[in-house]
Amino acid sequence: QLRLVESGGGLVQPGGSLRLSCTPSGFSLDYYAVGWFRQAPGKERAGVSCITVSGSGTRYSDSVKGRFTISRDHAKNTVYLQMNSLIPEDTAVYYCGAVRAGHGPCVYAPKVYTNWGQGTQVTVSS
Repeated sequence: QLRLVESGGGLVQPGGSLRLSCTPSGFSLDYYAVGWFRQAPGKERAGVSCITVSGSGTRYSDSVKGRFTISRDHAKNTVYLQMNSLIPEDTAVYYCGAVRAGHGPCVYAPKVYTNWGQGTQVTVSS
């Protein structure tokens, strides 16, 4: 049962910050690339960011580049998404996904990820 759990979502004002966490249940992320994704009501799930197995490579969508930072802590078996300068357009359910991977860059296309969490709600509003 390769399940992920997201946490850290909530209600925040525009310009505020949140940090999301992704932790696996029942397996190690040591050999997995991890991505963050979001889905707003009535829209398709979209990639936000990803990080390579080693943590040395990251990728961001244009909409979040410069505001969000993905990182991982292998010792804690956790991946984070630091979200700064939040805007209302960031409002969505945020999901993390994991996929077995080796060396090389990551991608944040949802279709390549095989293990998912249930999501955490992020709402940016005054």
